Amino acid sequence: MVDPLSEVIGLLRPRAVFTKGISGAGRWGVRYADFGHPSFAVVIEGACRLAVDGQPPLTLEAGDFVLLPTTPGFTMTGFEPAIPTLIDPKLAAAAEGEVRHGRPDGPPDLRMLGGYFLFESEDSGLLVSLLPAQVHVRGVERLSILVKLLIDEATGRHAGRDLVLNRLVEILLVESLRQTQAPDAPAGLLRGLGDARLAEAIRRIHGDPARPWTIVELAKAAALSRSAFFDRFVRNLGVPPMEYLLAWRMALAKDLLRRREADIAEVAERIGYGSASTFSTAFSRHVGQPPGRYARALRIS
Repeated sequence: MVDPLSEVIGLLRPRAVFTKGISGAGRWGVRYADFGHPSFAVVIEGACRLAVDGQPPLTLEAGDFVLLPTTPGFTMTGFEPAIPTLIDPKLAAAAEGEVRHGRPDGPPDLRMLGGYFLFESEDSGLLVSLLPAQVHVRGVERLSILVKLLIDEATGRHAGRDLVLNRLVEILLVESLRQTQAPDAPAGLLRGLGDARLAEAIRRIHGDPARPWTIVELAKAAALSRSAFFDRFVRNLGVPPMEYLLAWRMALAKDLLRRREADIAEVAERIGYGSASTFSTAFSRHVGQPPGRYARALRIS
């Protein structure tokens, strides 16, 4: 069976970049500027408050895991009043050793493991828009174990380190995102996959993207009327079915061009276009440049 979530993660191609320990003691507060890259953290000991821009504030406790696919600005504090210290996330990422907030000596009130990674996909903006803005998971030991493995691997110099890091990040993403496949999740792919009827239509799209799908066919796969399917799809995924299909086809086309596995005519055929010219027109409209120029730019970069 086709697994749309695995396909999306595969196209995002996450790559681990920065991992380290974070601690806080006494009276402390930090304000991180918008970062743009996905980040994560797991609380090992203690607790703190986290307020991410545009999201409901959280109280994080031991065992909690947080994933921010785009990491907007956020404030993190202890439980005593404090004026947050402004921090440039790029400079913080380059720092060596554990990050300590508040009182520099003595035992910490909070211990966390955290880090960030990059999405190498040209379509990361599109694909990330299908994910929740903030993932908060409580009491899932598997996530804590994965973060600890990630930190251990990042600080070592073992053979195959980069491969293991990248695979651990992929597993971490899938494990955390699995927790948000619920009816009350934010609109996006995960909420759609949490709806059994919509999930069947989404799997059909991913299983055969070259097929000339219609709303009627997809509604039938979901066992819904045309209007009910359309409304339910938009409400749960945030985009109309045909827009999702087009976006997925273009994401696949970009990946094929990047990997140089097919010429333009073959790419067109694989994603459901009857001719290279028709595909080129659709690609240019969607991406802003013809596929040939896009492929050449990738080779140069």
